[in-house]
Amino acid sequence: MLTRTDLRGRVPSTATLRATLPRAEMDVEHVLHRVRPVIEDIRDRGVDAVLDYTDKFDGVRPERVRVPAAELSRALDELDPAVRSALEESIARARRVHADQQRTDSTTQVVPGGTVTERWVPVGRVGLYVPGGLAVYPSSVVMNVVPAQTAGVESLVVCSPPQAEFGGLPHPTILAAAQLLGVEEVWAVGGAQAVALLAYGGRDTDDGELLPADMVTGPGNVYVTAAKRHLRSLIGIDSEAGPTEIAVLADGTADAVHVAADLISQAEHDTLAASVLVTTSPELADAVDAELERQVGRTKHVERIRTALTGQQSGCILVSDLDDGVRVVNAYAAEHLEIQTADADAVAARVRNAGAIFVGPYAPVSLGDYCAGSNHVLPTGGCARHSSGLSVQSFLRGIHVISYTEQALRDVADQVVALADAEDLPAHGQAVTARF
Repeated sequence: MLTRTDLRGRVPSTATLRATLPRAEMDVEHVLHRVRPVIEDIRDRGVDAVLDYTDKFDGVRPERVRVPAAELSRALDELDPAVRSALEESIARARRVHADQQRTDSTTQVVPGGTVTERWVPVGRVGLYVPGGLAVYPSSVVMNVVPAQTAGVESLVVCSPPQAEFGGLPHPTILAAAQLLGVEEVWAVGGAQAVALLAYGGRDTDDGELLPADMVTGPGNVYVTAAKRHLRSLIGIDSEAGPTEIAVLADGTADAVHVAADLISQAEHDTLAASVLVTTSPELADAVDAELERQVGRTKHVERIRTALTGQQSGCILVSDLDDGVRVVNAYAAEHLEIQTADADAVAARVRNAGAIFVGPYAPVSLGDYCAGSNHVLPTGGCARHSSGLSVQSFLRGIHVISYTEQALRDVADQVVALADAEDLPAHGQAVTARF
């Protein structure tokens, strides 16, 4: 089921690997021309335009954008007790992990009388996007809200597409998760129109104010991603999320049943989802192929999974040894990387590029999706080479506060003037010497 590439004895350069390893294609530029007029219309007409596009794209026209508080309470009251318990456990673990990510201010005395303080300040208002397409993602409510709350963000709004079957409201499990987290503001809006409304704000149909956000986070489809790209000069964004990815680095000690199940778990998300096996063992590759054939037919979303696993974005890479395997996975920079090898901890320590690393046979990616305590909003498309997943840090800004006495400035005045003159910016130097 997985296309096989044999790199034994000939692992190419990093540049060649990046160009040839399986990867989902998501052409954001190709849809920008379709997203741009939607954004401009919402900028000009506000909520009326939002509701028009919601009717067109989602097949439903909500009475208002903001979900009434009573609907949030009702959704939580009617939530399946088992799901509520699972969400509560997920929230508790996420809060435990993210609490340790908080930053503290630091002051450096550069010279006597001269200090620089780095002060950490949370973003004022954040829009948290939760998809509502092929699946329901209350876990994404948790993963967006917990780090924002832990960072001290004072104003949060969750956006999720309205559902015709639920009377123009987002899925009730999304509403219940928001209520469980103490989120008071939820908007029934999705797609590019949600990002545009978060950027510009507006007035709801009941004349209530919909305040613009300073930052928008959360995964979405290519239209959401295109809107984030177009508006990123007006709002901050976390990343341009693409289709989900899993890579498994395995040797002959791995269990083919586990590996196949994990590859399938991510293929379940989307027909563009990427499932990649990197292994030193042809025997394991054969066994995984056999397990995929056996397991896929027993899943609920057979066609979606089969399409993802047989697509160009998925595949099996054979390598000579784990040194080459580490080179391959570092070049690939997967959103999720599993290490299923002998001495998995040591191998994992050699990986530099991954959104999250899952070590050993009992740390599947799906654990991280829900209850590991880690965040599942992670960089895709190779962006793990330079970017991190969502965290408390994502919602904080470091501000340098500079305090110098007269003598401390006088002591460095000649150096400031010398550098200003070297850059042919003499007024910079005069701004110092004018004080003396």
